[in-house]
Amino acid sequence: MNGFADRGDQPIMALDTVNFRRIAALIAAAGTLFWLYTFYAIAHVPPGDGTGFQWLAVFPLGMVFGLFFLPAWLLVAIGRLPRFTAALGVCGVIAFAVLWAQLLQELPRAVL
Repeated sequence: MNGFADRGDQPIMALDTVNFRRIAALIAAAGTLFWLYTFYAIAHVPPGDGTGFQWLAVFPLGMVFGLFFLPAWLLVAIGRLPRFTAALGVCGVIAFAVLWAQLLQELPRAVL
């Protein structure tokens, strides 16, 4: 018995058919690819004063990757907490969006 037979109600099947592990893997892949793209984009920023301070942007982006996407990959790999993993990935994507929006305002817009 699924607990719904006594009232005649039908369970909502939408959440049962959603594969949260696959969604979490896709979000983690997108976040990882974006993180790798940031290295390319920062490498193509005009040098400015030649100090290389644009590379400091790698640290907060790397922290977002390490705090959100590495645990997401680990949880996807072991198959634990798929809904939490998907939510963790979405939070990481939001953090990337906020940081990248700030960086776009700070860095010259030659290639970005």
